[in-house]
Amino acid sequence: MRKIDERFATAGQVRPEDIAQLAQEGYVAILCARPDNEEPGQPAFAVIACEAENHGMKAIHVPVTGAPSAAQADRFKEAMNAFDGPVLGYCRSGARAAVLYSSIRQ
Repeated sequence: MRKIDERFATAGQVRPEDIAQLAQEGYVAILCARPDNEEPGQPAFAVIACEAENHGMKAIHVPVTGAPSAAQADRFKEAMNAFDGPVLGYCRSGARAAVLYSSIRQ
């Protein structure tokens, strides 16, 4: 996990069994920047979202392949504005989630 600032951190693939710890660490939401079925064995976003909800967290899916589009950046910005607290963004390596966050900090 890489903490960018008090508002956002990034990580590689999150698994359902990771969610309880993330909630304990104070994350209020999870952002998935990874398309479903990107690679075999990857948990579907719906599974992650359900587990997040079970722990009182929100989850949003903004799947990105390559550079994020303006629409994806706008959707991400809307979601971040709705969350009050730290958010963990994930994808395969955390890079796409970091790029999304960078796009709204300019």
